[in-house]
Parts: sequence; C-alpha cells; structure tokens
Amino acid sequence: MSHASHSPADHGSHGDDHAHAGHGVGKYIVVFAALCFLTGCSFFTYSRFWPFHATPEVAWVFMTAVSCTKAMLVILFFMHVKYEANWKYVLTIPASIMAIFLTLALVPDVGARVNGLFGFGGKYSEERREYTADFDDQKLMLDISKEMGGDGEHGGGHGK
Repeated sequence: MSHASHSPADHGSHGDDHAHAGHGVGKYIVVFAALCFLTGCSFFTYSRFWPFHATPEVAWVFMTAVSCTKAMLVILFFMHVKYEANWKYVLTIPASIMAIFLTLALVPDVGARVNGLFGFGGKYSEERREYTADFDDQKLMLDISKEMGGDGEHGGGHGK
C-alpha cells in the first residue's frame, strides 16, 4: 500500500505530537527546578543557617541523600531510564546487589587491619603506614601550609 492511501487518522494528528512534546518539556523543566533546589540544599549545609555545625556527620548524611536523589532524577529522566522496558531491572538489580555485597565484604577486612582482628595486630604494614597520615599529621600539614601562605586546601603555597 502506498503512503498516499493512508489517512491522517491512521497515524494521529500532528497536534497530538505537539501536545506530547509540550508536556515533555514541562516535565524536564520541573526536574531541572528540582535539581536546582537540591543543589541549593547542598549549599545550605555550608551556610551559617545550617543548625548542625557541631555534628558534621549529619551534614555528610544529608548531602549523601541529596546527591543520591539528584543522581536518581538525572538517571530516570535525562537518561530516559524511566521509560525503558522492564528489562532494566534485570540489569540494575543484580549489579546493585553485587556492589552492596562487595562493599560490605570489604568493611570487615579494612576494620580488621586497622583494629587488630584476625591476627593483624592492629597495625598496618610499615610500608602501608608510611603512606597513611594520622589526623594529627594532617592538621600539622595544614597549619604549616597556612603559615607558608597557602590556603591549606591544595598542599600549600609558596613562601612569603
């Protein structure tokens, strides 16, 4: 059958295409606004109005939750995963379970090496210890860097 024999009703009108496109653009604008709001929430943790300055762990958990939410929005809407077929679960769920499993499997090993379980004696090897800075060492390096005129963030500056 030729294209000339098809009626416009067979394929829908062009007005429907524009209506769907307009709805889609609006949805992306709402997602963009949500991402902007969440970015503002991240910056809020560094403002003087943040009520939990005494407990940095709260800020860490909050910013992690905000970051995961932003990543989820980008993946679902801008990468169009929300509109994929159900096979996406076959790919993502096993990979997520494996990532969680591997992370949890490494936690006891690292803890054992640091805290001295399972015959490790609570010490890193001398070679590893050489490249591991204690909190006091980090503070000392930052103080020296500031004295030398650096901002303390990037390892120090040049002498005055």
